[in-house]
Amino acid sequence: MSKGYQAIALYLTQNPNDVAVRSVNALGERCGMHASNLVRFAQALGYTGFKDLQAVFQKRLSTAAPGFEARVKALEGELGSRKDRSEYGFLRDLVVRDVASLQALLTDIAPDDLARAAELLDGAEAVYLLGQLRSAPVVDLLRYLLTMLGKRCVLLDPSGGLATHMARSMGGKDVLVAVSFRFYATEVVNIVERTAEAGRAIIALTDSTLSPLAKNAEVLFAVPEHEYTFSRSLAAPMCLAQALTVALAARLQNNARDPRIPTVTGQ
Repeated sequence: MSKGYQAIALYLTQNPNDVAVRSVNALGERCGMHASNLVRFAQALGYTGFKDLQAVFQKRLSTAAPGFEARVKALEGELGSRKDRSEYGFLRDLVVRDVASLQALLTDIAPDDLARAAELLDGAEAVYLLGQLRSAPVVDLLRYLLTMLGKRCVLLDPSGGLATHMARSMGGKDVLVAVSFRFYATEVVNIVERTAEAGRAIIALTDSTLSPLAKNAEVLFAVPEHEYTFSRSLAAPMCLAQALTVALAARLQNNARDPRIPTVTGQ
């Protein structure tokens, strides 16, 4: 796709409820494109016009959970709309949007995917962790939690330019957990592609089914990133990373009722 069509596709996949109910002019304005570009995009996919493409999203909406913006509006109604521009107001804005993102995990993440990811982590001889730039805190958390569970893990640290070379040491029973969001780190994308070519299992945590990580992932967790006024949050990806390790702990400890992750001080 052209860059313009990529931008449209990204908006449609990350805002499906808006696509179902808004006019083509309103959607064009929101994704920074002229309405005629959306019509041509739909035709390029084989639809007679945008309304035919929109019907797909409308059908989905009849059974879908509320979208991100609907959750935000509901929370703002519950907590009160923001009327100040103080430092505390910034905190409130972030909390409202983070709560909405966390709620979305319960509808966007498939139980079977969580179970399959936990199974892969459980059976892996070593778990390789890959994430750079804004994704780095997520893999740092995973390294800490996996280490506390006694699971051998290797952080593909970009320092020294050795991440690509370290990834080549992955064995046939190892698993790669890759985390990347727009704009995707080039080295991360390249390592994922080479790891897939080598036949290794990949668990990907990213922002869209259109992410370059998606096509090579055995398990894909797509956590959409919504526009924040002044920041993009890692609350949902961090929560998902914790859920994966707790699910792994339940398997390792044969304790689905009350799995525990040890701490450094506890040990």
